[in-house]
This record gives sequence, C-alpha cells and structure tokens, in this order.
Amino acid sequence: YGQTGSGKSYSMVGYGADKGIIPICCEEMFSRIRRDTSTDVKFKVEASMLEIYNEQVRDLFNPGTVKTGGLKVRENPKTGPYVEDLSVIPVSDYQGIEQLMDEGNKARTIAATNMNATSSRAHTVFQIIFTQTLIHRGKGTASDKVSRINLVDLAGSERSSATGTSGDRLKEGCAINKSLTALGSCISALAETQGKKRRMHVPYRDSVLTWLLKESLGGNAKTALIAAISPADINFEETLSTLRYADRAKQIKNTAIVNEDPNQKLIR
Repeated sequence: YGQTGSGKSYSMVGYGADKGIIPICCEEMFSRIRRDTSTDVKFKVEASMLEIYNEQVRDLFNPGTVKTGGLKVRENPKTGPYVEDLSVIPVSDYQGIEQLMDEGNKARTIAATNMNATSSRAHTVFQIIFTQTLIHRGKGTASDKVSRINLVDLAGSERSSATGTSGDRLKEGCAINKSLTALGSCISALAETQGKKRRMHVPYRDSVLTWLLKESLGGNAKTALIAAISPADINFEETLSTLRYADRAKQIKNTAIVNEDPNQKLIR
C-alpha cells in the first residue's frame, strides 16, 4: 500500500534484473519443493492473475475474452469469495510461472501521469494455489492440505491536482481511491473488533477488492502489508496517511489454521 510512484510495483513485481517479492516467493517455493525428496508427499502448484480495473475483474492470463461488466465474484461457503471463469493454470517449475507472469504483466493496465510514467491503473492479484498431498501407504489413504497465496500489487492512492489527470485517467483515479477507502474501512472495522466479544460489521462488499480479499484480511490467513512511502517532503501528508494505514493494519490479529478436510484428519 502507498501513494502513486512510491515503489509498490517495483517491490512486488520488480523491474529488469531486480526481482520483486512475487518472483522471489515463487522461486523459493519451487526450490523447497525440489529439496523435498520424500516419496510420500506430492505437490501441485496452480497460478492465476487478475486485475481490478474500475471495479471490474479482468483475467490477465486470458485478456482477449473481455466480458461486459468483467468477471463475476462469487462466494463459496467453505473457501470464501472467488472469481468465476478465471484461468487457473498448473505449473511445474519456476520458469513456467515466470513466463506466465511476463504474459500477465504485458496485459496490465498502465498509463503515464505527472507523478509516475508507468502508473498502475488497476489493482493486480497474483494467486498461487498450493496443494500438498500426503500419502499414508500403511492405511492406503491420502490427505490434502491446500494454501491460497494472494500476492497483491495495489494501485496507488493519488490526488488529481498532483497527478494532473483528466478524462479516463481521472475516472481510474476515482475508482482506485474509492476501493482503497473501502479497504481502509475494512481494516479499521477489523482493528476495532480485536479483543471484543461484540463483532462489528465489516463492509467487505463495498468494493470488489475487499470482497475478493475477504479471507486474506479477516479470515483464515496470515497477512503482511508493505507500506511504500516517498522520501520527498512534498509528499509528507500522503506519507503520514500511509503510516497511519499501516499502524491500523498491524492491530489486526488473525489466527490461521491448516486447510485440510476434518474427516481426513479424523481418519489419520
């Protein structure tokens, strides 16, 4: 999270030879899979990539098929919100995921503003579905543990007076700021309920971004937020606002449990 031009995409995706968190995370994951030589454990990795542009969801692995109104976000009672008809592609090594990322990055919506020559005009979510299958040879059974890793590159909050935007760029900026405000409201509501018996209403449905990240924000998840700030003194107010945002997010305490079928756990 941070204002426009503060280095969010550079941190998450990287630039040129400098790798960001998403490629480093994927490389480390496949490195650990290779190091595990056990014949009783099988791994499956699947990836998807989407962007939320003007409150509409676009599939970055299949940008040619643009539906009117974007892809629909549905809710599964067990796993939470998901995107209907989103491309989920199995990958077997880091090179495969790197190739997919390159294709997805080419389809992202970016544009120049007064503050950033390559400003992200949409929120980007790179999702990895990681399945670990443990084979119990003695009992002739197998059990799955499933993780969903959401790596999110948020578009930056911006002031139209500073970015010099108009027309479509201005509409994009309004949609970005609206969804980031909704994210801030959810974070504030979750922080308020910490340690209290009475649950507050968390307005997840106020934005596509917060609805899609419902599980990551206040569900069965471990969540880290990087606050990207600018060193320039003219951005003092935005920097202070970002630090307050991060401080609020730090107050949220989630308790994560392993995603596995309770029936399989009982049998084991």
